[in-house]
Amino acid sequence: MSNRIAVLPGTFDPFTNGHLDIVLKALKLFDVVIIAIGHNAHKKHLFSVEKRTEWIKAIFANEPKVKVDSYSGLTSVFCKNNNADFIVRGLRNSYDFEYEKQIARVNEHLNEGMLNVFLISDESVSSVSSTIVRDLIIYDGDYKSFIPKEIVIDVKPLL
Repeated sequence: MSNRIAVLPGTFDPFTNGHLDIVLKALKLFDVVIIAIGHNAHKKHLFSVEKRTEWIKAIFANEPKVKVDSYSGLTSVFCKNNNADFIVRGLRNSYDFEYEKQIARVNEHLNEGMLNVFLISDESVSSVSSTIVRDLIIYDGDYKSFIPKEIVIDVKPLL
């Protein structure tokens, strides 16, 4: 029997408790969850890919089912290259669903047999987004309750 491999793509800039919630849910469904840090040309990143990778690896240091990788280009190609048949996306609200539904249809068109799995975030983290956390970090707000304890902002953001 082959492993059920899922990819959770995102920029994770930074990785939040909302992301953590989705990964923990995905681990109940899949044999391997690859957290794929994508380069999004439309976003200005606050932290380097290397720093984000380091943080996520620290969060899941004791979870052998989680792999962390980075990529640029199409998520569907990354999935194909990693033998993943599933893309996992977290949904906080109906706006997320409408946006993710469009992307899911394209990915399923590009990869025959690819399935998109939408997981609803826990209500306690449904208001958390990387954008909000980035703003808190930039403007010296209290961001620590929105990110896993393993993330220690000890580097100057890429501004």
